[in-house]
Amino acid sequence: MQGDGRHMLRETKVSDLITNKKRLVEVPYTASLADTINALMANRILAAPVAAPPGHWIGAGGSMIMESDKHTGVARKHYIGMVTMLDVLAHIAGNGPEDLDRRMQVPVSSIIGHCLESLTLWTINTHTGIADCMEVFSKGIHRALVPVDSQMENIAGVELMESASSYHMLTQMDLLRFFKNHEHDLQPLLQRPIAQLGAIVDAVVGVSKKTKVMDAITSMNRAAINAVPILESTGAVNADHTELIAGKGKKPVGTFSATDLRGCPISVLQSCLQVSVMEFINKLSEIPQHESSGLRNSTDELITCRPESRLGEVVDKLVSNHVHRAWVVNESGMLTGVVSLTDIIKVIRGWLLSDST
Repeated sequence: MQGDGRHMLRETKVSDLITNKKRLVEVPYTASLADTINALMANRILAAPVAAPPGHWIGAGGSMIMESDKHTGVARKHYIGMVTMLDVLAHIAGNGPEDLDRRMQVPVSSIIGHCLESLTLWTINTHTGIADCMEVFSKGIHRALVPVDSQMENIAGVELMESASSYHMLTQMDLLRFFKNHEHDLQPLLQRPIAQLGAIVDAVVGVSKKTKVMDAITSMNRAAINAVPILESTGAVNADHTELIAGKGKKPVGTFSATDLRGCPISVLQSCLQVSVMEFINKLSEIPQHESSGLRNSTDELITCRPESRLGEVVDKLVSNHVHRAWVVNESGMLTGVVSLTDIIKVIRGWLLSDST
């Protein structure tokens, strides 16, 4: 019955989503960008909170999110922001390709805030219901800290103060995995087409096959997006390959994302900033280090779906390939839109709060 799935979700708390989460991966404020990239790559993550000594910093958004001693309550760390792969890449691209080695030695604390996501730290209490949790993630927030033993009575949201002896990281992908693991309860919703559910965003931008890596990174950072489709070039003589272009009606031939750059050695990135995104992705596929990181060659596995694809099929594709979006194409393989984790969470939350059958 449709109501059964809603009942299961309504009974779910954030604590149910973090039972198998590993220890929080963080980086100290003194870590170099090179060390930060190595930490992200070793743990196969795209972002990590930055920890600093308490009492000397103003956290992202003015927050005071602390790690404190479990017995004495004395603050040990202050989380001052979230560093993402896009932060690092924006720093690199914004300063040109010269002397990359020197720029990779700057402390990570100096680049927090290059990207929108770094400016605000979110926390979600373990007792928060999944509907409130989904409300946060349906607004485009990708990840939030979950205090393990918080004394605060907070619901989900931007917290100006929070103190706990340890934290977990909860992400949009964790929510999607939960939905996939409980797909039997969600069948009435998962069997419906994504177009019918309103899960597709029509406006989608991409880069040309001829766009240089540095221009793609700069454009993505400016638009606060982590991935774009690589589009078949139009052949127009005066086409601008330095900016994002409207993707609707064009043919996607690959994906350029921060995820792909996570598995790229610094030396290779330095030599590739001025090459096209297609050349770069093809080069990545030849690097053993990239292969061992568990990342795929985006040109070989372009994650797409159709407007008539069922929501369950799309959830399965995203979780199985560990990607945050699928490009929506028509029967000719031309782009008609995009469906992201944010869009899916928004749809499932709407269904959860609905009393209709």
